[in-house]
Amino acid sequence: MEKQIEELWTAIQSQVALYGGQVLLAVLALIIGWWIVNRISGWADRSLHKGVPDETLAKFLSSGLEIILKVLLVISIASMVGIETTSFVAVVGAAGLAVGLALQGSLSNFAGGVMVLIFRPIQVGDYVSAQGYEGSVKDIGIFVTTLLTLDERTIIIPNGPLANGSIVNYTRHETRAVEIAIGISYSDDIKVAKEAMESVLKNDPRVLEDKPNLVGVSNLGDSSVDFLVRAFVKNEDYWGFFFDARPLLKSAVENAGATIPFPQRDVHLSQEAS
Repeated sequence: MEKQIEELWTAIQSQVALYGGQVLLAVLALIIGWWIVNRISGWADRSLHKGVPDETLAKFLSSGLEIILKVLLVISIASMVGIETTSFVAVVGAAGLAVGLALQGSLSNFAGGVMVLIFRPIQVGDYVSAQGYEGSVKDIGIFVTTLLTLDERTIIIPNGPLANGSIVNYTRHETRAVEIAIGISYSDDIKVAKEAMESVLKNDPRVLEDKPNLVGVSNLGDSSVDFLVRAFVKNEDYWGFFFDARPLLKSAVENAGATIPFPQRDVHLSQEAS
């Protein structure tokens, strides 16, 4: 028994003598490498929080960078002590490929969310039209964007199609044009009707005077001379003026002696002789 213990102790001493320095070097490299990775991760976290507008995205990117660096560090330390890492790397790569294929749609939405948050074509509070929906942007997440419609319906749009499709941002600028079509009869005086509609724009304080407001004939229709009225207002005044302008224009045109025609059809009945 004593002889076996002595042989075991001798074997341990030989292994320590053979690999002790290598293991000690690997432990030292692990400690130093772990410290360097934490410093790099901290610097990246601070930089991302300054450069990336969304806090969730900044945390996700900094955490992902930290995990990747630590995995690479552990693989490097394992190779230092003589552990075969080729198979391990192959297994990790295969697992990553399988996960990527399984989460293909989610990864597409994640990539779209990153693009939206970095390039900022829309921001929270903007009124936009995208993917066939219109509404105010309530939240921009990593995977989906949430819109709130005027009738208070919640629309959730995946970020993948959102980033790859067309987006109309109505409120990116401080002002917005209200466009209204209105027609008068062919027998009415075009100049008088135009002046009446221009007076509506001039007398409404919501209409911005320094913008290219317009009242002009846009079409000669089947039964009316059609005008296009374009008035620029601030974003917060858009819907109020949008609904107020039509009755104001109608009253102004009628008070000026013009008429707004509507489609009519004359039906003539003829009786055949029996």
